Amino acid sequence: MAVPFRKTSKTRKRMRRTHYKISENGTTKCPTCGATIRPHRVCKKCGSYKGKEVISNNKDND
Repeated sequence: MAVPFRKTSKTRKRMRRTHYKISENGTTKCPTCGATIRPHRVCKKCGSYKGKEVISNNKDND
């Protein structure tokens, strides 16, 4: 079994771990209503995708 020759210092360990960070999700603006959405997804506000209405937000079930 391999055993380290020297103890890994706190500085070296922390420098290695600086790359383990979470990144923010990419967002774009909806071309129809201007809401902030994630790319390649239907807009939750207006229901459009690529300029076409995919989901109607009309409430006709009264």
